[in-house]
Formats: sequence, structure tokens, C-alpha cells
Amino acid sequence: RGRHCWRAWKTLASGWASFPCFGYIVRWVSGRFRSKQIETMSRKLANVLITGTPGTGKTSLASLLATQTGFKHVEIGRYVKEHDLHDGWDEDLSCYILNEDKVCDFLEDRMSAGGNIVDHHGCDFFPERWFDHVLVLQTENGILYNRLEQRGYSGRKLRENIECEIMHVIVEEARESYREGIVRVLKSDTVEDQDKNVDVALSLLGGAGEQGAAAGSPKKKQRC
Repeated sequence: RGRHCWRAWKTLASGWASFPCFGYIVRWVSGRFRSKQIETMSRKLANVLITGTPGTGKTSLASLLATQTGFKHVEIGRYVKEHDLHDGWDEDLSCYILNEDKVCDFLEDRMSAGGNIVDHHGCDFFPERWFDHVLVLQTENGILYNRLEQRGYSGRKLRENIECEIMHVIVEEARESYREGIVRVLKSDTVEDQDKNVDVALSLLGGAGEQGAAAGSPKKKQRC
């Protein structure tokens, strides 16, 4: 018991906003600890979340991983557009205004079944019980700047995304939103990094005893 209390204090002193403890997520809110029970979901296949700042290679990695595993690639940005899961268009940032409730309602049954690779630049609004593995991609700032410029990003949109990566916003968001053991931060600067990240993900999905993975877990297919 003392060991867990010391871990809780170390976590808080290190600046973490939340941590798992005895099946609960404990958060430091307004000067006091608050907790909620971690929800679990029974399924035969795992769900994976791939997140990170725009331009870090989420969609490319998710697509490769879906091909290797046969899992469904759930690209949130495309779903938002195709299924009207938004509250209109933001002229300033040139993007749809995502409606988080609509997204979660739309995906609930699919996520319950398992076998999904979700790809999105945000991660804190998804139910914790949905995911067995959370992969956060990070890219060196200069490389990311060039990628975003090639996409046509400029002005405020470009500046805010680079600042987001510099401040490790998505990394902290993931660590605050999910159990410590399921979040992994992966370098995503080169094609070689991408190949390594595919191997990491396949290893997680095929590992014995992983939560959410079962006898029907995907086997690695030969790449050509």
C-alpha cells in the first residue's frame, strides 16, 4: 500500500495529471485527488489508437498496419467529413469543427467489436475502454515544418501545429487520458522509422497475454 502511495506522490510531483491505481484512474483536480473506475470492454481483437500532431505519419502507419493485420482503418478526419460528424467549417483554420459526441456515438458499436486502428490527431475525448494500445508519433520539428508546408499549411495553422509538437501536447494528452502501460511514444522522422513502428505495433498485437488480444490475434504478413 505504501508503495502505491509513493508512486502516486511521485506522479503528482513530476507534473502528471492522472495515473492508474487499483483499477481506478486518479486525477489531481483543484487541489485534491479524484478517481473514477477504469471501464473495460470485452472483445476478441484489440483496438489501437495512433495519434500525434498532423504531419507525423499517422495515416500512413495506420494504413500499413491495417494491410498487415486485416484490421479496419478508422481515419477520423475522413469519417467526420463523410458522415457529417461535425458542427460546420472553421474558416480561420480551414477544417471541420469536430463534434466529439457524434464521433463517439457513431463508432461505439464498431469499437465494441474490436479489430480497429483509429487514426486521429486528438485522443482525450475517446472512452478509455476503447483502446488496448495507444501509439503517439513524434517528428523532428524541421521535418514536420516541411511536411506541413507541403500540405499547404501556413500562418496560424502552421504555427500552432509546430508549437503543439514542440510542447509535446499530444504526448501529455495521451498520458493523461490512458493507462500508463498502454501508451508508447514512437519516433516518426523517416521511412525506416515507419517500418520499425509497424513492427512495434505488430509485436504488441501478437504478444501473448496482451489485454484485448486473443487467440485470433493477427499474424505478421510477409512484406514485399
